[in-house]
Amino acid sequence: MKVFIITALLFSSSTSISAQINGQKFSIQSNLEQIDLWPSNMPNARGNRSSELISDKGSVINISTPRLIVHQPQHPNGTAILVISGGGYAHIELGKESTPTANWLQSEGVTAFELIYRLPQENWSSTNVPFEDAQRAIRIIRNLAKHYNIDQNKIGILGFSAGGHLAGITSTLFNKRFYKPVDKIDSLSAKPDFEGLIYPVISMLPPNNKTHAQKSILGTQPTIKQEIDFSVERQVNTNTPPTFLAQALDDPISPVDNSYLMDKALKNVSIPVEMHVFQTGGHGWGLGKKNSEVSAWPGLFKTWAQNSGFWKN
Repeated sequence: MKVFIITALLFSSSTSISAQINGQKFSIQSNLEQIDLWPSNMPNARGNRSSELISDKGSVINISTPRLIVHQPQHPNGTAILVISGGGYAHIELGKESTPTANWLQSEGVTAFELIYRLPQENWSSTNVPFEDAQRAIRIIRNLAKHYNIDQNKIGILGFSAGGHLAGITSTLFNKRFYKPVDKIDSLSAKPDFEGLIYPVISMLPPNNKTHAQKSILGTQPTIKQEIDFSVERQVNTNTPPTFLAQALDDPISPVDNSYLMDKALKNVSIPVEMHVFQTGGHGWGLGKKNSEVSAWPGLFKTWAQNSGFWKN
């Protein structure tokens, strides 16, 4: 497997252009903008960082510059979605999850933002760094809504596997202060208006506490309180946004019970939810192979978002 070293902010050595909008610094490379989440005062940073690495399949580790990759459509429909790949909080599977999905959303008129988030076991001073980055990302998107022709009430979040856990925690604990405010952007709401969780890791309680995501966030011997605090279904409340769930019965990594638990928790507090459980598909299918059962989920998600008023028909 080939591995490439990424330096600075961008995925290549091409020249970048710097700019600032509403106090937010960003850079432009080719047709993709990459927005630094923390141009200064990044929380829980310490020591020197290793060079970022990306495999030939698009799996990223050694994240030192958490950021957003912007996929801007020619004709924005007003909807924005933060797209979060999984990888057990040990790497980020851009190549098979967030990048293809962001490209699809862009083709549909949605402004998609891929999240490159810090990984908890990469020498940060807290394992909360992914949650800090996701909260900050939603606030930055909201801050830049006018610039990207985004409706501030149509900002969603879409996560795969451990990225689904990150999306779920962001959607339920949006009022939890994971970091101290660093600028005016942090006065904005971190709440997504809607969420999509695709083969998500949801619960960190037995018997669903065997995932790599749990080990990365909580270690090998967490307390019951820690498992509860980071189990998304236990954090659901009446302010949780409308939710779309998709998972396969034969998922060997994140058991389908995760989606069932989330579906039940949402219904218990009357939050709108739509769940699709496929007979086959396993785990890590991204958009899904052509003609596979799970490849139906993007269309189902789009229809759900349209019917829910978050995606312009």
